[in-house]
Amino acid sequence: MTTPVEIKLHQRSKVLELKFDDGFECNLTCEYLRVHSPSAEVQGHGPGQEILQVGKEQINITELEPMGNYAIKIHFDDGHNTGLYTWENLYELGKEYDQKWPAYLKKLNDAGHKRVE
Repeated sequence: MTTPVEIKLHQRSKVLELKFDDGFECNLTCEYLRVHSPSAEVQGHGPGQEILQVGKEQINITELEPMGNYAIKIHFDDGHNTGLYTWENLYELGKEYDQKWPAYLKKLNDAGHKRVE
């Protein structure tokens, strides 16, 4: 399992920069992390129960809270702070960004929501 060797929060640009021990690096926006939260509030309680997150374009992270040696709890400025982002989850979010982000945008569009930059 890979683990981050560096985690940097850039609040001005609303980006979480991650560098992993296998050399993989990614920059994940706060919005991307918020709409893909591993919490039940976002994921639901089972397959097919995901809840589309809307209006998160301006979201920012207020705090990163280490959880042992395996995860962080991310505190967002909309009050959301449930769901632990494990190293495996963060790595997957980075590796699968090119699939997950367009899929999220399509879901928003299909539901009739327009993003406001």
